[in-house]
Amino acid sequence: EQVTEFLNETGLTKVFQNKQIKNLVDYVFGVEVGLDSNARKNRGGHIMEGLVANILTLNGIEFEQEVYYTEFPEIVKALGADNKRFDFVIRTPQKTYLIEANFYTGGGSKLNEVARSYSELAPKINAVPGFEFVWITDGIGWESARNKLEEAFAHIPSVYNLTNIHELISIMKND
Repeated sequence: EQVTEFLNETGLTKVFQNKQIKNLVDYVFGVEVGLDSNARKNRGGHIMEGLVANILTLNGIEFEQEVYYTEFPEIVKALGADNKRFDFVIRTPQKTYLIEANFYTGGGSKLNEVARSYSELAPKINAVPGFEFVWITDGIGWESARNKLEEAFAHIPSVYNLTNIHELISIMKND
């Protein structure tokens, strides 16, 4: 009964009745492949977030995770319609750090797009007094996109990796 209810409520019954799917085995295999590739898609990002969280915790830095920009009325106007969620937010007496963290195991258009996006985002946030955008990124993927990362340095003053994140921690502790 539950299976029938599921098929009816998801619309799969109609899909099967209309013979939109010619081979059920191929269809299910395709769904499995799609779900698995989607699960892998951000695995590196989640691992990087976990590493950064551990480093911050070990250094006594208090933080919040997955915070939407709407929590900060001061930057809402600067970001406009962007519905941005930051991986980490760290508040010090002097400044609020809005942090993105990611890790790339391979090159490609994703790295270029993220670098371009953050290069546009950082100046908007940094123009608001008391806020700073920080990008923590790492991974072998940057080997093939080194020029994009170098370009990003021109627009994002605070770019760190797992090797030099201690510099950011030192700055935050002195704020």
